[in-house]
Order: sequence, then C-alpha cells, then structure tokens
Amino acid sequence: MDERVILGAECLAEGMAWLSERDVKMAEAYALTGPLPLRLKPDGFGALLSAIVSQQVSVASARAIWDRLGEAGCGRPEAVDRLSEDALRALGLSRQKAAYAKALAGARIDYEALRALPSADVIRILTAVKGIGLWTAEIYAMFSLGRADVFAHGDLALQEAARVLYGLKARPGAAEMRAMAAHWAPWRAVAARLLWAYYKEIKDREGSL
Repeated sequence: MDERVILGAECLAEGMAWLSERDVKMAEAYALTGPLPLRLKPDGFGALLSAIVSQQVSVASARAIWDRLGEAGCGRPEAVDRLSEDALRALGLSRQKAAYAKALAGARIDYEALRALPSADVIRILTAVKGIGLWTAEIYAMFSLGRADVFAHGDLALQEAARVLYGLKARPGAAEMRAMAAHWAPWRAVAARLLWAYYKEIKDREGSL
C-alpha cells in the first residue's frame, strides 16, 4: 500500500500548500479557516460500532448509548456476539442498529490487515457489512486510517461548502463532487477537512447576521 497517510499537522500543512498552489479558491478558504483540525481517531471494531450508534441520533444520545455499550464490554466483537439483539436493544440500540452491530461483529474483519490495504479495498470490505454505508466507510478510511486521498462525495456539508466556495448555482450531487474532487488528488482528504472547516465558518457567519 503506497498511499499517503496523514500522521500529523505537518502532513496537513503539506497537503494544504499543494492545494493552495493549484486552486485559488482553496487558498481563499484556507485564509478564512486557518490551520485545519487533524481529526484522527483510533481504528478497529469500536470505531465502526460507534459510527453505527451515532447514525441519526443526537450527539448526547449517541454518547449515552455508547457509554452503556462500553460498560457492557461491547467495544469488542466477541462481547457483541455473546449478546442477543434484545440485549443490545436494552442497552439503547434500535432494532435495526442491534442487527447492524451483530452483523459487524460477525463479519470478522481483520482490522490490522485493513491498515495495509488500498483505500478502495478498505471501502469495499467495509460496505459489504450490513449497516456500513459508503459515507461511514470513507470516514473510517479518512480518520481512522488517516488516508490522504479519500473524500466523502455524498456528504451534504461538503457539497454545500463547495457550492458556496465555487459560486455554483446548485449544491453539487455525489457524482459532481467526485468530478470536482478528482482535481484535489492526491490530497482529497485535506480538501475535505478544509471544506468542512469552511462550512463551519459560513454557518457561524450566517448565525451572527
């Protein structure tokens, strides 16, 4: 696996310098946002289970459910395997999420091996698991594995940030975002961090008006 991996702030700075040199709009956005957050997270089963827990619930609700799962030892697939779906529901998961948690535990993913695989293979393996969609797999590759050239094309905040930054008439869809992001390779994950930071800036400005 010869893909770049983001290890620290120096990598972000290198990627941002590359993007700024080639795209004046990226440079303008960076002047507004300043240094980008690293946002790296641990990898493994717990990271994906946490992503499932967080789907379509508030941050506070997700944290409360995750705390209960942690107390039950559910950060490991073996523990989830031992529990029934009803037991998982008693810890706060919906029926659907309990099924997803069981599917993830039963998938027996080799998380250490994922670190050495190309991002396309990582995303293919993860999205084969019930409950793991493309966005979740891309986010895992970007932040749990630190891949420098992955982008979440279907992310609404990224799409809206691109619309505003590039003066587009309508918010680009996933296919349009894929075409736009191709120009940011091999630093698409840095471009994503910039657009998320830019989105926060424009939303904060709207709130202050």
